[in-house]
Amino acid sequence: MARPLLIYSDELTRYDFGPSHPMGPGRVRLAHKLAEQLGVLDAFDVVAPPAPDDDLLRLVHDEDYIRAVRSNREQLNYGIGTADNPVVPGMHHIASRIAAATVAAADAVWSGKTDRAVNIAGGLHHAMPAEASGFCIYNDIAVAIRSLQAAGAKKIAYVDIDAHHGDGVQKIFLDDPSVLTISLHESPMFLFPRTGFATEIGSKSAPGSAVNVALPPDTGDAAWLRAFDAIVPPVLEEFQPDILISQHGCDSHFTDPLTDLQLSMDGLRASYLAVEQLADRYAHGRWVALGGGGYSVFEAVPRAWAHLLAIVAGRPIDPSTPTPQEWRDLLGDDAPLTMGDGRDASFRPFAGGYDPSSRLDQAIMATRKAVYPELGLDPMM
Repeated sequence: MARPLLIYSDELTRYDFGPSHPMGPGRVRLAHKLAEQLGVLDAFDVVAPPAPDDDLLRLVHDEDYIRAVRSNREQLNYGIGTADNPVVPGMHHIASRIAAATVAAADAVWSGKTDRAVNIAGGLHHAMPAEASGFCIYNDIAVAIRSLQAAGAKKIAYVDIDAHHGDGVQKIFLDDPSVLTISLHESPMFLFPRTGFATEIGSKSAPGSAVNVALPPDTGDAAWLRAFDAIVPPVLEEFQPDILISQHGCDSHFTDPLTDLQLSMDGLRASYLAVEQLADRYAHGRWVALGGGGYSVFEAVPRAWAHLLAIVAGRPIDPSTPTPQEWRDLLGDDAPLTMGDGRDASFRPFAGGYDPSSRLDQAIMATRKAVYPELGLDPMM
């Protein structure tokens, strides 16, 4: 296997809405530093992102919206200047560079330069064609998917495991049967962006193109992994994508301040291993991995994405591994001592039996009943 590719430069860590905003740039920098000190980056070809390119943005975003972002002025009709998306000088440049980085990762995989590529600064899944939303200015994922389509990819699967629904990507490709979007997230009854119900299954022109698993609050490792295993493998097996793009927001960790899911670092690591296996099994080994949400800046994000990088590199890190002392010194007393949380990430497969009294199993069945018939799958199997 060719060496995996990491698209990274310090400039990508400048995606920053200010010191009081949850989207702290330190999360990407600390993840990169931790992976570096663990020796993970030795397995990668590390490449700086290409220059920003407005033509790439235009694959998804309206010209007037791009102009509005460039202006660095409050324009609430475009979602610019809100508490979530405050006006920040230079945001057009850095956000468009993140999009260019994700396109470069996708292009490297599709062209055969590598089988796997990663951009942990990417995964900005809420941005709409003409609106900033949920800390996201440009939708780098959608831009990369459109670029892949222009390069000849016929079937593209997108798996989103952020605690928040991947609404921007879903909406952009709702009418496109060649793009399958799968999102596992906290129920929209309780969490932004209030979309992602099981009944959202694509448009009339592309039924079955969207798959949503709306998880109950307080879902932990065993339940989350059970839901993933019950839905994602059979859907990908049926779709048979040419390439898999995954978004690995780690705001499902139990220390995250913005969500109510209860995954541990051990569960997050297990989820990354599961996505890796599915890329190898159903997407010809072609895998583009991205970051996303995650607002437990010291406790969760660096360890989660160091695990992700290690798995993309084919060098998984044992959760009991101590975190390097030099990295702990950067964080002080808040630094985790090991790469795991000491939790058991095993789960009981859904195939072993459905519990109608379980809120988790009810959510799984809601998704199966809503979308499986559109995919030619039996909800009960």
